[in-house]
Amino acid sequence: MPHDIKDPALAPKGRDRTEWAAQSMPVLASIAERFKRERPLDGLTIGACLHVTTETANLMTALQAGGATVSLCASNPLSTQDDVAAHLAVDHGVSMFAVRGEDNERYYEHIRAILDEGPSITLDDGADLVSTIHTEKQELIPKLLGSMEETTTGVIRLRAMERDGELKVPVIAVNDADTKHMFDNRYGTGQSTIDGIIRATNALLAGATLVVAGYGWCGRGLAHRARGLGASVVVTEVDALKGLEATMDGFRVMPMDEAAPLGDIFVTLTGDIHVLTGRHFEAMKDGAIVANSGHFDVEIDKEALRALSTDVRTPRDSVETFVLAGGKRINLLGEGRLINLAAAEGHPAAVMDMSFANQALCCEHLAGLPERLPVGVHAVPEDIDHGVARLKLESMGVGIDTLTPEQVEYLASWKVGT
Repeated sequence: MPHDIKDPALAPKGRDRTEWAAQSMPVLASIAERFKRERPLDGLTIGACLHVTTETANLMTALQAGGATVSLCASNPLSTQDDVAAHLAVDHGVSMFAVRGEDNERYYEHIRAILDEGPSITLDDGADLVSTIHTEKQELIPKLLGSMEETTTGVIRLRAMERDGELKVPVIAVNDADTKHMFDNRYGTGQSTIDGIIRATNALLAGATLVVAGYGWCGRGLAHRARGLGASVVVTEVDALKGLEATMDGFRVMPMDEAAPLGDIFVTLTGDIHVLTGRHFEAMKDGAIVANSGHFDVEIDKEALRALSTDVRTPRDSVETFVLAGGKRINLLGEGRLINLAAAEGHPAAVMDMSFANQALCCEHLAGLPERLPVGVHAVPEDIDHGVARLKLESMGVGIDTLTPEQVEYLASWKVGT
């Protein structure tokens, strides 16, 4: 199959690591087993723009088990695991286009290569596939059954397209499924962000002041995990309800201008642009660590940081030290890209099990519809979301109660009062 990967010889290592991840993905494995029997995706071409990790590899093979022809490119230049890309290309015949560290031009060449396969369903992490279809490949729109969007940032982009009347295909917001954002974003991002920071810096979180910009599901997860490791956590927010929630969760809440002189470590998780900019860098302590865990590398104003700097050094992998006038140092991690993937391995497989189960089942859902969904951004069907939760509980050996007929009737009635 056509591919652009770093080195096919890396396939055995990728195979071993993918099999290791599979041990923690029982829900997706059970779906793959059913897919092998039922072949609900026969005849479909699925094009994916996702982080190329061991967990994604298990999703790709599950889709193949369902009968689909699969192609994959990276959704971030620094998130590709080259051994996994080799494994998928060599061992599974996936049309694979991803090389860790690829430049922007090569990144979009890879997206175009996926679209040249003529997908009938796309899987997106950041909406780059869908946006490229709309700007460069509109001839694909009539045959596209739909797309799935994996991340908060991508859903924001797609809803903006829908609001402006520019969206021409149906999209299922997988990110908004409860079994995705309540678990993947909170527990996955919370743990893997800290993993990336520690791998890049070997910093001690206990006793450090860690500033979390944004108290959405990802920010919540990071704040709670960091507190558990002994950090003093400060939260910055623009949303009054989230700021109130963070305050009642026991965190100090303040504007970034007030937090900048206090923090030892700063992490942005907002999905917005220039959350940290020049005036914040000027106010920070010498040696402050700055990282991003939002999807795109725009949350930290890197141009402003460069403009303030007299020198840039690379003391460790994934660390750039910017020396400001007067000698103060600001340490930027992972080029301002997703630190959990730039310096670590991304989310644990056990939590991606639910996210990618949603992806697989939504592909089956689109394939089985008698007519294409209306154009727009759609929720994951409730039966899929709740079904994934049930499968996950079963895999963990956890049981829950079932409503009795009497309880069902009571909840549906308005007649029984005080």
